[in-house]
Amino acid sequence: MQRRNIPHTDLHPSLLAYGNFVFGTNWWGDFTDDDAVRLQNHAVDRGVNFFDTAPAYGNYRAERLLAPTIRYAGRDNLVISTKFGYDLESDPGEEGSHRERAQNFRPDHVRRELEESLTRMGIDHLDLYQAHNVKLAHYSDELFALMHDLVDEGKIRAWGVALGPAIGWREEGHDALQRGAHTVQTVFNLYEQDLGRELCEAVTHAGRGAVISRVPSNSGILDEEFTSPDFRFPPHDHRKYRDRAWLVYGLKKNEILRPIAADLGLTIQQLALRWLASQPGLVSIEPNLLSEDSIDAHAQALDGSTLPDDVLAECRRLYATDFGLGDAAHPCDFKSSVTKSGRLRAGYAPPAFA
Repeated sequence: MQRRNIPHTDLHPSLLAYGNFVFGTNWWGDFTDDDAVRLQNHAVDRGVNFFDTAPAYGNYRAERLLAPTIRYAGRDNLVISTKFGYDLESDPGEEGSHRERAQNFRPDHVRRELEESLTRMGIDHLDLYQAHNVKLAHYSDELFALMHDLVDEGKIRAWGVALGPAIGWREEGHDALQRGAHTVQTVFNLYEQDLGRELCEAVTHAGRGAVISRVPSNSGILDEEFTSPDFRFPPHDHRKYRDRAWLVYGLKKNEILRPIAADLGLTIQQLALRWLASQPGLVSIEPNLLSEDSIDAHAQALDGSTLPDDVLAECRRLYATDFGLGDAAHPCDFKSSVTKSGRLRAGYAPPAFA
């Protein structure tokens, strides 16, 4: 398993990350505690050392489930990340709900969250601490000063921002990097190349910061999870909220990519993962790992291999032209904190380099 350095830190997370958010809700199925720990430990055995969790996942369940795996692997052999910012005491939410909950980024609340997270996982420091779905309205000098203080105190080794819940939040990502964030986590995949491309270019130019990809499969399209545009999602599945064009045109894009992948001896999933691995500035990729077979397949694909330059150029050309399928095939709109509508047409914007 390839490991990549987060610049200006001594952290080397594995290219394949395990996001155990899948154990915090029933959106991806029901897992017992034993199921979860077994899968996490199998990932360790396949070379995964980067585990990403959060208090909000199952109202602390996902964090607690990491404790046995930390003991299994040994603390010094893992890169452990969790997140902060949701006020679960005042707004615990409802089981299986898709709504956003109350957030609290006051420094005193963040400090308390950190101590509670460390206790749940049975550790004395974090490797990476991420502001969970933070928005510009939450940004303050006090918040970012706290992040630097926590590094100086040895409570955390690095900090970053996790953008969401939907794709977008361009200003949040760029602003965080300007304020010294070590990582930015965002939706980033072959069919949703923006805003990830901008952030990768920004960190590469600056020589600091790194990008973590989430939703690398375009919500299952690039895993070839679906075979028909008529697929109907069960009530608990979060993908029912996606624009239907995402499914209809995603399947058509797959057929356009299929011969390109076949020429390289790859599946579409492997092509998509290696496309991400080829992006300068990207440090780790977080797919939904729901079985031992899925872990094995992703570990095999993410061995550090990248794509030839001509294939990368063709992938960029196809994306820039919506695969020749017309405007209906364009990626879904960004969410935005700075537009009146709260939305912004997806697209690349050259980053303003400091």
